[in-house]
Amino acid sequence: MRGVTLPTETVFVMEMSPIKFGLGATDEIAHDVKRLGLGRVLVFTDRNVAELGIPERIRGLLGEEGIKAEIFDGVEVEPTDRSMEEAAIVTRGKEFDGFIAVGGGSTIDTCKAVNLLTTYPAPLLDYINKPVGKGVPVPGPLRPLIAVPTTAGTGSETTAVAVTHVVDQNVKAGVSHRLMRPALGIVDPLNTLTTPPEVTAAAGADILTHAIESYTTRPYNARPKHHPPDRPAYIGANPASDIWCEKAIEYVGRYLRRAVLNGQDLDARLHLALAANYAGIGFGNAGVHIPHAVAYPIAGLVRDYVPAGYKTRHALIPHGMSVILTAPSAFRFTYATAPERHLRAAELMGYPVAGLSDTDRREALPRALMALMRDVGIPNGLTAVGYGERDVKPLIDGTLKQPRLLSGAPRTVGAAELDWILRDSMQYW
Repeated sequence: MRGVTLPTETVFVMEMSPIKFGLGATDEIAHDVKRLGLGRVLVFTDRNVAELGIPERIRGLLGEEGIKAEIFDGVEVEPTDRSMEEAAIVTRGKEFDGFIAVGGGSTIDTCKAVNLLTTYPAPLLDYINKPVGKGVPVPGPLRPLIAVPTTAGTGSETTAVAVTHVVDQNVKAGVSHRLMRPALGIVDPLNTLTTPPEVTAAAGADILTHAIESYTTRPYNARPKHHPPDRPAYIGANPASDIWCEKAIEYVGRYLRRAVLNGQDLDARLHLALAANYAGIGFGNAGVHIPHAVAYPIAGLVRDYVPAGYKTRHALIPHGMSVILTAPSAFRFTYATAPERHLRAAELMGYPVAGLSDTDRREALPRALMALMRDVGIPNGLTAVGYGERDVKPLIDGTLKQPRLLSGAPRTVGAAELDWILRDSMQYW
């Protein structure tokens, strides 16, 4: 018997990559590679991680089991469409059964893109989401990819997204398709112990905004009904994603300050690695909204800001920093759509919410975010990274190129609303 047809969605799907988690999990990678039937793999990394010796150690572990591995260490931090295509050119034509990505989100996303471009060759812009690219669906299955994160931030080891900076358009955009998910994520907190405090802070900010955006995004059952083949990877807040997001918010609120203060705090590192993975599962199904949409032009239009702690000489606003810079204002804007969720997020971060006035309730989550930003050294709003009045319009224009993300906003957001959010984000304290 057929059910009643409703105009809004009634079904949500919970998808994620299999995860192996724990101290020393990297030691078991040869077993996992063999289990996936791989005899020859390409290890992707960047030069900074290569210098730490983790990729070479993985190659040694694989070699002990007769698995051939080569290392490509040319991944660019905060990759561009050009750097991803150049990596694909280097890789194309070589006989590999699969890939291993060792590094942060930049490495894992680059490896996802190379897997796609070498399996189904085409310009990367063909696959990038509209209106920046053509939004062509991934044609079919990809080769197995094992993701080994060395930062606790993006959760890319379990998501279906690869993000890049499109150079010619000065904006960030992504490829989003469920076939992009890694075959396995190996999350070993020991691999994060060498992460500098500034990188730890920015990565932790990414975890937090992932989780709060997913927790406050437009619910799945408030969205139009989809036919199964057309149902997007980001389906909206749902009872399953809520569970993952709440725990991620709690862990960041409890452990990020500790990890920034003392990078050898193993308990803090372990819980942040869990938080990154949990938030990845949450947003990888529910989706994100305004802070991430605005973050793409913030990162893409950077002029001269060079962050401390990153081994780079060129202007760069790390992704996690770019997403949290407007988060207090964005959640101030969305508060009215679900006051209880915004208050719950603040409470999970450790902010006292009992007995607050109506005005203070609205400000609870922005204040909790600003307190964390101050404590871990995140810049004080957009002016601190070089933006001002003249940049508001280009930032709005870049944000409006992210309809996939803005569609998840729980309130209608257009140019006028973005103008308010951006101006409110210029300086917080």
